[in-house]
Amino acid sequence: MFARVIRVLFAIQGGLFALGLLWMSLAGYPVLRSPNALRDTLAFFLLCGGLWGLEQVFSRLFPHSFRHAEALHRQLGLAMQQGGLTYPQALGLAGASGLGEEFFFRGALQNFLIGFLGPIGILAQAVIFAAFHPIPDRKAWAYPLYTLFAGLLFGLSYALTGSLIPGILAHYLHNARGFYELLDTKPAT
Repeated sequence: MFARVIRVLFAIQGGLFALGLLWMSLAGYPVLRSPNALRDTLAFFLLCGGLWGLEQVFSRLFPHSFRHAEALHRQLGLAMQQGGLTYPQALGLAGASGLGEEFFFRGALQNFLIGFLGPIGILAQAVIFAAFHPIPDRKAWAYPLYTLFAGLLFGLSYALTGSLIPGILAHYLHNARGFYELLDTKPAT
């Protein structure tokens, strides 16, 4: 059963990647407007630091909600372990989500929304990105808010650099770390 869930998650991320890539190609949106390794490396480190900083801020501002989100993550981690998810599969899923979500939400959707809404399109894509990450426990209400701010960070990075590369790499590392933490979850005692 869980193997089927993993295949569905890979299919969703693959679909987002294919749809985003096709949309970007047809609309002429750039994956990388102008190569600049220094700029992209700096943006990558700023994104990683920004995501870590968001976690720290949210854990301190909303400790009750954060604890509920952590409890849900522990349950998910145990389900992933029981389902036989391996570390290489987790890395693959992290890579698929980094590619799929950045190509679709930032590369395609954000460019489209900016065409209609101007800079407000960055906020609009972040709202849609957060809606794509629902959480089943209302007590963990801060998680979608965290995801909204993460979407803003990714969107600003793409808007300022013209490159999806920093977002893809930061998204991958963020999710890979999260999946590894989930797979290392110990049952509650």
